[in-house]
Amino acid sequence: MIVENITTMRGFLLMGFSDNHELQILQALLFLVTYLLGSAGNVIIITITTLDPQLQSPMYYFLKHLSILDLSSLSVTVPQYVDICLTQSGYISYAQCMLQIFFFTGFAWGEVAILTVMSYDRYVAVCLPLHYEVIMGPSKCRWAVTAVWLSSVIPGTLYIATIFSIRFCRAKIIHQFFCDVPQVLKLSCSNDYLVTIGVADFLSAVAFACFIGIVNSYVHIFSTVLRMPSAESRSKVFSTCLPHLFVVLLFLSTGIFAYLKPTSDSPTALQFLVSIFYTVLPPTLNPVIYSLRNETIKSVIRKLLLSSKFTG
Repeated sequence: MIVENITTMRGFLLMGFSDNHELQILQALLFLVTYLLGSAGNVIIITITTLDPQLQSPMYYFLKHLSILDLSSLSVTVPQYVDICLTQSGYISYAQCMLQIFFFTGFAWGEVAILTVMSYDRYVAVCLPLHYEVIMGPSKCRWAVTAVWLSSVIPGTLYIATIFSIRFCRAKIIHQFFCDVPQVLKLSCSNDYLVTIGVADFLSAVAFACFIGIVNSYVHIFSTVLRMPSAESRSKVFSTCLPHLFVVLLFLSTGIFAYLKPTSDSPTALQFLVSIFYTVLPPTLNPVIYSLRNETIKSVIRKLLLSSKFTG
């Protein structure tokens, strides 16, 4: 990768994980396979939750929108990096970088919001089953999802509005595989970035409040489950709640850590690993996690595969 006029160029240089050509080819293949698997899994979830009559409850309605957000989030970062690895360019224009920040932070926020809604849905289903149809009626579910999508515009807008005012005077090298906000802020040569730091702190505080709300929901859920006399009922609740809780912990813990930790001029392997944990792994693993312990989803997928086999 040839680095010339990095300070004066308009765009940025994404360094990724290595500038070794052989390693870049290997990375491109790994990221491409991950992207294809994640996309296929999310498309399957979106398809079956849209078409199958068994999967029309609020839980699957929210799961469908989580899969849409996951698919969108993967598509914002991974294909660009695969192209960079294969072409050995590393260059990303200023406009592309800003669009990537806008959409990635928006979809990430949308995931936090939909995961919070999903935890409340599970709380109502387990702790207030007699009121479930009233509290989680179709119109209220649509309003909740509309609020999730509308709120996802806020983080990207705030970040872009504040980053536009930043002056860059350092070498425009981003030690990441996408335009990550902390890495972009590190390139500022003035105190202009402090406003953006304030935005990041505010959004992290709101995300933490969502996390507290999710934990509170699950404290009530587990306390109710442990009082259930039937082992079968407990197993059924755990099969729908534990995957969701695992996804929440993985996504929020790595995301908040990545955005609040100080950035360094020589990123470690751990920092790159953490960035993969909150950008690539959750959207890829979510379909698998939700399908492994959910018998309804597994039966619908088996039915879909068998019908396709016989049709073919």
